[in-house]
Amino acid sequence: MDAVSVARKVAEREFSAEEYIQQVLERIKKVEPKVNAFITVNKNAIEQARSLDRKIRDGKDAGPLAGVAVGIKDNISTKGIRTTCASKMLDNYVPPYDATVVKQLQDAGAVIVGKVNLDEFAMGSTTEFSRHGPTRNPWDTSRVPGGSSGGSAASVAALECAVSLGSDTGGSVRCPASFCSVVGLKPTYGLVSRFGLVSYANSLEQVGPVGRTVADVASVLDVISGFDERDHTTAAGKQSYGAGKKRPLRVGLVKEFIEGADEQVSKIIYDAVNTLAKEGCKCEEASLPSVKYALASYYTIAMAEASSNLARYDNMRYGFDASPDGYEWNSYFSHTRGNFGEEVKRRIITGSYVLSSGYYGKYYLKAQQVRSIIRKELKSLFGKFDVLAGPTMPILPFKIGEKLDDPLKMYLVDVDTVVANLAAVPAISVPAGFAAGLPVGLQLMADEFCEQTLFDAAGVFESAANVRGSPDL
Repeated sequence: MDAVSVARKVAEREFSAEEYIQQVLERIKKVEPKVNAFITVNKNAIEQARSLDRKIRDGKDAGPLAGVAVGIKDNISTKGIRTTCASKMLDNYVPPYDATVVKQLQDAGAVIVGKVNLDEFAMGSTTEFSRHGPTRNPWDTSRVPGGSSGGSAASVAALECAVSLGSDTGGSVRCPASFCSVVGLKPTYGLVSRFGLVSYANSLEQVGPVGRTVADVASVLDVISGFDERDHTTAAGKQSYGAGKKRPLRVGLVKEFIEGADEQVSKIIYDAVNTLAKEGCKCEEASLPSVKYALASYYTIAMAEASSNLARYDNMRYGFDASPDGYEWNSYFSHTRGNFGEEVKRRIITGSYVLSSGYYGKYYLKAQQVRSIIRKELKSLFGKFDVLAGPTMPILPFKIGEKLDDPLKMYLVDVDTVVANLAAVPAISVPAGFAAGLPVGLQLMADEFCEQTLFDAAGVFESAANVRGSPDL
């Protein structure tokens, strides 16, 4: 069942949270050997469900997500449950506090069933760069699920949890949502607290929900959005979100996104826009010329911020046991930081280079200027359109290991998703169909804090297209 149905039935005592969570844990045990979506399963999940059942029996409000099984990306802090970021650098690290979003979910009655897999420190687009092995796409286990929140999307698609949380720095929620045929949202920057999220690139990243339906994603956003005094990048004010209503929307199909996509993907996206037109939306072509600079700008900024953020991981306060023979600071520091994975080291080195003397203006400042141009172009387009449409990913899910030898080819798959992060606007990926048996996602973008507009458009499309089903595992 979807999360909305689970919460309603648990609250109305049609079945207990304990019964439901027990079945979820059995499902995880059954499919994990095939999917590898979880790093850690919460051993206290059943007791949390029992506590919720007692609360319901006592006539107390169980919360809007009563009993719903939630997976949490393993770069989001969970008190008493290890948070590894899929890295040796945080092997067996157990945070002493919950991230704000985790506390909000638990206060809403959700049950955390475990921590899900990701690319190390959220740096990747395939969930292959994990110390715990790659997550596999539930629709075809020989293929990648996308990344970096691959475990978040794969666990929902494989029915191991009803919803999950991921983080999206350049498409890390939407990419796996597209590849796994689920719904994934990257909220407006500042709408959701980042307190407790292990930082990769502070100015770009946001925590975002993944679910099987638009209504599920809206219900989770309703819980986790709002101001947080521990994160002063969050915006004041709170609004409620719903699955949306049918209304005439102005939809712009971004031609640059379509032109760069595989033919099979483009066909499905054209069909998706035609579906929206049949539902009363006014659909026209739109142009975003600065897209050709977006990828270079994004990776320059993201890697620069990563090099700064990851400087704190020196293995002196927490992390794996290095067991050095003797102690000399420089050699110890070099030895321990050499335990980052190859992709993380590549990004730290590149980020340090673009921030170095003589290159800061040539690369980093120029990337920030491009970012401003993209924001300005999008603002202009949102004066004409309610939402902008295009493929979430320009290609179909590819084989595990296929792009590992060429980092640039790997980076190119993010070309359609990084725009929303650079511009700080919300974007959603909703299942659009299948090509050669593999999922394709439709990406919709809206102006800042217009998440409800996204839910309206995505909900109309979801209902009309009816792209449902679950993989055979």
